[in-house]
Amino acid sequence: MAPTSLDRIVALQRNPANIRNLCILAHVDHGKTTLADCLVASNGIISNRLAGKLRYLDSREDEQIRGITMKSSAISLHHRNGDQDYLLNLIDSPGHVDFSSEVSTAVRLCDGAIVVVDAVEGVCPQTQVVLRQAWLENIRPVLVINKIDRLILELKLSSQEAFIHLQKILEQVNAVTGSLFTSKVLEERAEKEKKKKEDEKNEKEVETLTRDQVYDWSAGLEEADDSQLYFSPDQGNVVFASAIDGWGFSIQQFAHIYSQKMGIKAEVLLKTLWGDYYLNAKAKRIMKGAQAKGKKPLFVQLVLDNIWSLYDAVVTRRDKDKVEKVVSSLGVKLMSRDSRHSDPKVLLSAICSQWLPVSQAVLAMVCEKLPSPLDITEERVEKLMSVGARIFESLPEQTQELKRAFLRCGSEEDDPLIIFVSKMFVVDNKALPKNRQRPLTHEEIAQRRDLARQRHAEKLAADQTAAENPSAPPISGSMPQEGQPAEVSTAKMESLTLNDSKPQEEEEQQTFMAFARIYSGVVKKGQRVFVLGPKYDPAKGLSMLPVGCMASDCVPEVPHMSCCSMESLYLLMGRDLEELQQVPAGNVLGIGGLEECVLKSATLSTSPACPPFIPLNMEAMPIVRVAIEPKHPSDMPKLVRGMRLLNQADPCAEVLIQETGEHVLVTAGEVHLQRCLDDLRERFAKIEISASKPIIPFRETVVRPPKVDMVNEELGHQHKVAIHRVKEEAPQGRSSDTLHVDPSGLVTLTTPNRLASVSVRAAPLPQDVTSLLESSTELIRTLEQVNMSLREGRSVDVSPRTLEAIAGFKAQLESLLQGRRWRSAVEHIWAFGPRRYGPNILLNSVEGYQRPSVWQCLCRGGPPEAGAQTAFTRDLDNSIVSGFQLATLSGPMCEEPLMGVCFSLERWDVQSSAPPQHQDSVEEASVSHEAPADCKVQGSSETPAKAEGPVSGPSQARRRPEAPPPGCYGPVSGQLIAAMKEACRHAFQAQPQRLMAAMYTCEIMATAEVLGRVYGVLGKREGRVLHEEMKEGTDMFLIKAVLPVAESFGFADEIRKRTSGLASPQLVFSHWEVISSDPYWVPTTEEEYLHFGEKADSANQALKYTNAVRRRKGLYVEGKTVEHAEKQRTLGKNK
Repeated sequence: MAPTSLDRIVALQRNPANIRNLCILAHVDHGKTTLADCLVASNGIISNRLAGKLRYLDSREDEQIRGITMKSSAISLHHRNGDQDYLLNLIDSPGHVDFSSEVSTAVRLCDGAIVVVDAVEGVCPQTQVVLRQAWLENIRPVLVINKIDRLILELKLSSQEAFIHLQKILEQVNAVTGSLFTSKVLEERAEKEKKKKEDEKNEKEVETLTRDQVYDWSAGLEEADDSQLYFSPDQGNVVFASAIDGWGFSIQQFAHIYSQKMGIKAEVLLKTLWGDYYLNAKAKRIMKGAQAKGKKPLFVQLVLDNIWSLYDAVVTRRDKDKVEKVVSSLGVKLMSRDSRHSDPKVLLSAICSQWLPVSQAVLAMVCEKLPSPLDITEERVEKLMSVGARIFESLPEQTQELKRAFLRCGSEEDDPLIIFVSKMFVVDNKALPKNRQRPLTHEEIAQRRDLARQRHAEKLAADQTAAENPSAPPISGSMPQEGQPAEVSTAKMESLTLNDSKPQEEEEQQTFMAFARIYSGVVKKGQRVFVLGPKYDPAKGLSMLPVGCMASDCVPEVPHMSCCSMESLYLLMGRDLEELQQVPAGNVLGIGGLEECVLKSATLSTSPACPPFIPLNMEAMPIVRVAIEPKHPSDMPKLVRGMRLLNQADPCAEVLIQETGEHVLVTAGEVHLQRCLDDLRERFAKIEISASKPIIPFRETVVRPPKVDMVNEELGHQHKVAIHRVKEEAPQGRSSDTLHVDPSGLVTLTTPNRLASVSVRAAPLPQDVTSLLESSTELIRTLEQVNMSLREGRSVDVSPRTLEAIAGFKAQLESLLQGRRWRSAVEHIWAFGPRRYGPNILLNSVEGYQRPSVWQCLCRGGPPEAGAQTAFTRDLDNSIVSGFQLATLSGPMCEEPLMGVCFSLERWDVQSSAPPQHQDSVEEASVSHEAPADCKVQGSSETPAKAEGPVSGPSQARRRPEAPPPGCYGPVSGQLIAAMKEACRHAFQAQPQRLMAAMYTCEIMATAEVLGRVYGVLGKREGRVLHEEMKEGTDMFLIKAVLPVAESFGFADEIRKRTSGLASPQLVFSHWEVISSDPYWVPTTEEEYLHFGEKADSANQALKYTNAVRRRKGLYVEGKTVEHAEKQRTLGKNK
């Protein structure tokens, strides 16, 4: 087929009913890009022979080297199905877990998806992930079971066994889809019941409701319609294929073939070809019960047997006579070079690609089964428009009217323009249409030919003249005519100028382009639109802008909204781009000129009433951190610019500057990290860079005192000894009268100026509470913002949905914090930390101090009226919180954040009658104590310096005439922050300390013979196997384990080397886990001395990690410089 012209594709873009926006989703190495090659080859863009080998949509060099897809690539294809022409916007997405963010960007722009599953491996971990992503975005999937040739050539299954195996794979895929559907139905059912109960409660019928209430969970599932949910070949949403051999089929194709041959209706064959049916040859009828009667199912007899016999003749036996019979019966035309080729796969591909072309089967299924942009559901539209905690009904009326524009997908002039940009990607300037080399016309070719002939003739004439008159100087080049030296010098000057300007040009070799889809309206080149940030509120925007305001008008300043013009529009054709003047609704396109306005993703619209779309569902969480610096310090500006560009070009990568000044790159995994570093070196910064070893994140926590020692003997009074040791060590470097540690763990610390003292106790939070706090960070942040607004006296409008979520969060905390020690703890929560939304809690246990509750937004109660003492205390309230934030941001073990710790402030004494010289400091503190809090929200470790520096100067200057005592070091506020921080640290050290490690969930698929080696690698790297299961019908085992992130670097390479490539791990960040060993443990009992020895120098994993982090941060590490000092060894005499 000849490539489709640009004009034809532009014409097809105007008919949204025949547009299909789809992506290819699968686990890594299941054949997505090979299948995409086959579909691209059907349009004549690449040769059929190169399909599967070229990997056309993998345009990056590292993608070709590694053999995996690393980014989403789009291409527009034309397909004729029946008498209708269709435009297919196909997006190929990665399957590797490190690049699942690219899958999220692709899924958002599509209406349907092709899910590819390997016929041997079946449903793998990433298959489940992509099915969930498709489900969350409300897009309809179809299934391609790929690599069926492996069942024949590798597993050597018979056609009957292959049929059973394929049935099991379908069951596995449908089980995943069914579980997603069930959870959704049950959630909706629970919400309906909750609403119904609230309505009845309002009608005061609670008594009749609560009496003998029975909740039937299955009722919702029985009512719900799941007929279109599952994959089944007879529904036409399953294709069986071998993309590498170029064949694929759906049951409809064989039903059509056999209906003509056998005279059976195609509808009957369609229902019976897949299932427990067989053909009764005597009665010439299709009957049920093939398995019970030991008969061959129809699918095996009519479909699989033919394919198996073809492979047997062509590949296994290489029987030329049989091949000729097959070719003549199928009516296939073969080229002589194919039949003579030494590789039988070439002949097989030539036969199959004509008999059962995979592109025909897949594209026909896509056209018939996947929805067009006009078929977008109301549920999906409302979900896209309901950002944050808002529900669709709470949006402004003008915003709700845009729903009709979404559903209509209109391309009229008066339709509002709505575009979603899912990611920004980089294109080389050479690939832009304006810079592409165009083919020469016939006139230009003739002109160049004449010029070449003229030069050749001149050269011949010059050579002849030189031969006739050897003494004469050469005419050409050496003896130029008059004026020529000037031309030469001009040419030299031009070349010099060009060389000088090259560095500037090199900087602009990359162009950013937006990967986007139009949901409504027509976008035109040069059109101005509103760029809506994720926090944009349409209600606020409409109130601030004049009625009928357009992006082209002079627009007043509106928060989270800007204007920009779309400089260029492009049709994405894989590695090529085609420039367009305008694009109607329902299409996927590339937009140039948005790099200044869009960071990673954004919503564009001509209507200010349009809300920003909900954020993308990112499955992979960036966890791997490295510090980056240029090899030559003078290249630092280039590195900063390069990291900014990388941050914009990668949807998952994060770039940040730590408090230490390090430039840190955060990525999703090892492969992702390597790609980002290569991009920095070769594309964005174009300098030599050096990356540190990965920065491993840890957390510090406390646990309950253990009941047994290291040799499982019951502990007596050892925990008291440990606290006594802390008490003795703590005062070092500070006067002992400022710190007191109670045997029960209560730490009392007095400020250096003796004006205030605090008593703090630390306790571990229950594991469930820590998990809840960690998963509710966004809600806690919202709660903190609301409380801050209420403290400042500003009116804040909180949506009922947010209030309901906060109330639910509070109720969950109350249910989890049960028991005597946690009585009324939820009501006394003072703050969360670090950064005011972390998984640690500060409790207010000070007698007689009634401060405003963190839950005040639920009761809308303002701060109580109080006298001078209360006002003074309330002024310094923020200093206590700031000290707590500092303490939780960097713990005492290795300056890592705390997790799962509850600090209870039990006493807080401040001298109410301060001496005259201290009044200034109190005034200064009341003015400036807000600054540390602001800094603390951003997590700066420089807060004490910022707090004490500017404040202490003026206050001391004002106090100087009054001769303050030498013990006064600064304002009360700053000293109270430092005292609170130190008190929290000492209270933390008074409890049994533990380190928490980040853990990966590791899923490994391996064959039985390498299982022992997999376990060996896991054991060596502190991994823990959770369970293993054998995949039915194969010799593959699926092992699920947990592995510390600190031990994961090089894990994938090592496991592949040890197993000769037969095992491949998938690592996904899972949770934080306490390392059971105590980093500061020393033997204290007789049994421990006997077991571990006096030095107790056996490997302590927690101490190893702690020392590694301390060493990296430049902190003191206790270690022996000389291990064996019995004999001196020198280089000269090494004996």
